Amino acid sequence: MKKIVLAVGGNSLISAGQKGFIHEQRAAAHETCTHLAEMVAMGHQLVVAHGNGPQVGNILLRAAAGEELHHIPQMPMDVCVADSQGGIGYMLQQSLENILYAKGIKRQVATIITQVAVDPADPAFKNPTKPVGQFFTKEQADKKKAENPDWTIIEDAGRGYRRVVPSPQPQRIIERKVIEQLVDAGVIVIAVGGGGVPVIVKPDGMLEGTAAVIDKDNAACVLAANLKADYFIISTDVPQVYINYKKPDQLALGKLTLTQAKEYLAAGHFAKGSMEPKVRACVRFVENGGEQAIITNPASLCKALAGETGTHIVRG
Repeated sequence: MKKIVLAVGGNSLISAGQKGFIHEQRAAAHETCTHLAEMVAMGHQLVVAHGNGPQVGNILLRAAAGEELHHIPQMPMDVCVADSQGGIGYMLQQSLENILYAKGIKRQVATIITQVAVDPADPAFKNPTKPVGQFFTKEQADKKKAENPDWTIIEDAGRGYRRVVPSPQPQRIIERKVIEQLVDAGVIVIAVGGGGVPVIVKPDGMLEGTAAVIDKDNAACVLAANLKADYFIISTDVPQVYINYKKPDQLALGKLTLTQAKEYLAAGHFAKGSMEPKVRACVRFVENGGEQAIITNPASLCKALAGETGTHIVRG
C-alpha cells in the first residue's frame, strides 16, 4: 500500500467544448472518481487535491452579474476559492463514495476546506500575473480601478482588460494536522482545492485571507511532503510528458532521474504555465524525500502505478 497525494486539474470537471453546466460537472466528476476508486481498490491511501480554474472563474462572473443587476456586493477572492473548494469537493466526495459503495468498499471520504499560508513578502504580490474574472472595456476598466484602488487591471492579449492577482508560493498547510489525522484513520481526504485558500499569518498569529491564487500543483506538492507521501501524482490531459511536444520529433518520457528532469527544465523543453510547473513540482517532491512523482492522465493512473505508462521522476 502506498500513501499517494494526487492532484487533478479543474478542467477534469469541465471538458473542452462544455459550458460547465452542473450535470456536465457531475458526469465528469463521476468519470474522474471511477479511476480514483480503482486506486483505492488496489489498497492505496489517497489524498486528492484539485484545480478550480474554470469553476472559480464562473463564481467571479456570477458575482459580477449579481453586483451589476441586483447590487449584491462582490465576494473577495479568498471566499470565492473557498466556495469552489466546497462545491467541487462535494461532487468528488459524493461520486467517490457512491462508486466505492457500489464496489462494496467501505471507506469514508471527507473534504477539508483548506487554508494555505503565503508570505506577504513574496515577490508575486508586487507583480500580479494571474488573470481572473470578466473582461472589461477600457472605460469599464478605468471605472473598476477607481472603485477598487487595490486592483491591478491589465490589457489581455487584445481581448480587453482584465484583473490580475498574485500567484505566491505556498508556505504552510494550515489544516495539516487535521488532514494527517484523517489519513491515519484511513479516510480518503480531498484537500487544498484550487491550491488552497491563500491566507497571511499576521504577527499576532491571526489568519487573514488575501486576494491571490495558489498553483494547485505547488500546494499539493507541499501537502505531499508534509504527509510524507510515497508518491505524488499529477493527473493532466496526456498519459506522459513529452519533449518537442506536437512536433515531428515528439518523444514521450518514461523514467527520469532528478538530474535528467532538471536538464530538460533548464533547456526549456516544457511549456511555461502548462507542463513546466508540473515537472518542477514533481522535482521538488522527490528532492524533499518522496519516493517518486508521476505525471499521467486520469485513465492511465493504475497503469502508471504499475509502471506501464506515465512519466516517473525518481532520485538520481
